[in-house]
Amino acid sequence: MSEYLAVARRMWRQLEPLHATLYFAPEARQVVSDLGYDVTSRWPGYFAWRTAPLGAAGPELVAATYYSFSPRLVARYVPQIWTTADPAKVLDARLLAMDRVLTALIGDRLSGAQLAEAARLARQAAENAGPAARPLAAANRDLPWPDAPHLVLWQAATVLREHRGDGHLAALLTYGLDPCEALVSFAAIGAAPADDFRGRGWSAQEWSDARHRLAARGWIAPDGSATTRARKERDAIERMTDRLAAGPWRALGRARAERLAHLLSPLLAAVFEAGYLPRRSTLGIDTVKVGYPYRAQLFTERPDTCGTAGR
Repeated sequence: MSEYLAVARRMWRQLEPLHATLYFAPEARQVVSDLGYDVTSRWPGYFAWRTAPLGAAGPELVAATYYSFSPRLVARYVPQIWTTADPAKVLDARLLAMDRVLTALIGDRLSGAQLAEAARLARQAAENAGPAARPLAAANRDLPWPDAPHLVLWQAATVLREHRGDGHLAALLTYGLDPCEALVSFAAIGAAPADDFRGRGWSAQEWSDARHRLAARGWIAPDGSATTRARKERDAIERMTDRLAAGPWRALGRARAERLAHLLSPLLAAVFEAGYLPRRSTLGIDTVKVGYPYRAQLFTERPDTCGTAGR
């Protein structure tokens, strides 16, 4: 079992950037603009793209499944996003956007046979991502599979990243971290700067209150840094997240997971070279550190202690 914790962590780092191109690629921004969404802020499109598999969800459901976003921020956009386009139209547009993004990225980096193999392996993993207590993963699993291999690959990556994220929320709850505390503790251990989380909508007072609550529990030192206890427990949260995410990779098997990682390397290199993703991620992934030399050691390095923040 333990070897699959490392595989789950590494494959998340392979698949997360592929999924996340939806939120940053200019081709996707153009498609969501054509739907009528305001693209001067990333949030209208983000909430529409990511929520559409749930149907016309309301703000409480979205805040619950996203977890680390302030409910006030969610309510600013949900359910108003569905007056611009209904979920079915958003889902169609989502595939159109990813068709354009991936067609541009793949180019001649992968042959048709390689792409089909990667799509097949990723789908096998995704179909073994158990849906119980995983609302966003289950909602994406409920969608029909596209015909085109590059879209199958992206949809599988989406199921798998939401499956991991749903499990991560269970780990946060197990360790007693509320949504704002999840971000404050993540920033305190140096996984991502606190300023990077301003977009999640928490007020300065709410952030300060969360820090005081964590300090009372022995997670935050008087100078504002994370204590040894905080680092130990955040590490335990990430390991629990890996454990809860390991099922699809255990079902696929180490050799096939490694084969998928190998097939994805040229595509991931294209994502990084395109510069679509922020240099620092609020998920704790540094897009420079996970470049090609890092991926070449995918199944030999020990997992980093930094991982998912709170969605």
